[in-house]
Amino acid sequence: MRKGVWHSLNSSKPGVIALFDPDRIPDKNIVKLTRFVSDCKVNAILIGSSLLKNEDFDGFVLKVKGSAGCPVILFPGGSHQVSRYADGIFFLSLLSGRNPEFLIGEHVKSVFLIRSYNIEVIPVGYILISSGNYTAVEYISNTRPIPRNKPEIVVAHALAGEYLGMKAIYLEAGSGAEEPVPEKVVKEVKKYISIPLIVGGGIRRCMDAKNLIEAGADFIVMGSIIENSPRKFKKIVEFVKS
Repeated sequence: MRKGVWHSLNSSKPGVIALFDPDRIPDKNIVKLTRFVSDCKVNAILIGSSLLKNEDFDGFVLKVKGSAGCPVILFPGGSHQVSRYADGIFFLSLLSGRNPEFLIGEHVKSVFLIRSYNIEVIPVGYILISSGNYTAVEYISNTRPIPRNKPEIVVAHALAGEYLGMKAIYLEAGSGAEEPVPEKVVKEVKKYISIPLIVGGGIRRCMDAKNLIEAGADFIVMGSIIENSPRKFKKIVEFVKS
């Protein structure tokens, strides 16, 4: 199994991770967007989708990998989102939900494929935080997010994830979230865990990034803004890097 992706990423915090959804990015734009985020010096590119309508997932990952200047890591919404061309995979366990399919079921379906592809496995505790609207990941996973005004519940889930052996905790407001994860929640989680903290969803301004990183986020993840407002994305990455 290839090693070094997580070590390299963990050594470059704080940082920014780009998220590519194969269902949102047209084939003709894959190389252009990959080169753009690579030139912005993102720390890694995540690839994944809640649904995955794209029939050529392998081809999508291969195109990204061929143009990326950083690690390409899978961010799977299910066992069908595995590719031999990735450097690693976030082995996500949806800790905030109680649907066994996303706690262990989908994982069991994918393990032999992951092993045969020899890609680095990075166990990540995935926690959904309510964001003000109903997100795709909530619907697909059939789980409810933790209320954003209940930091103690988020902390308990994050700490449980660390005790279960996760290498990172990912707090997610969801794609298209009205608001990012509250700084108070990030600050409280960071106070209790000793593993890296990743935060994504609803980050649209430099101030959002600043507040989250100052609160304790080791990495922020942005996706929709890359296609919708590349100038803002580049500005946020430059802000974080500085």
